[in-house]
Amino acid sequence: MASYVSPEIREKFDTLSVDLKKCILDRNVHLNNIQDLIRVLEEIVAEGEAE
Repeated sequence: MASYVSPEIREKFDTLSVDLKKCILDRNVHLNNIQDLIRVLEEIVAEGEAE
């Protein structure tokens, strides 16, 4: 499954760093709204804190 970023949030997604966008897209997620983006960002933070 390939990642998907809805046009609704594409502008916000594009403000993220290149590395962060790559990390998100590598997760094969569907980002349909801002809540989906926030959920993935929270998962990334939680994983970083667990290391």
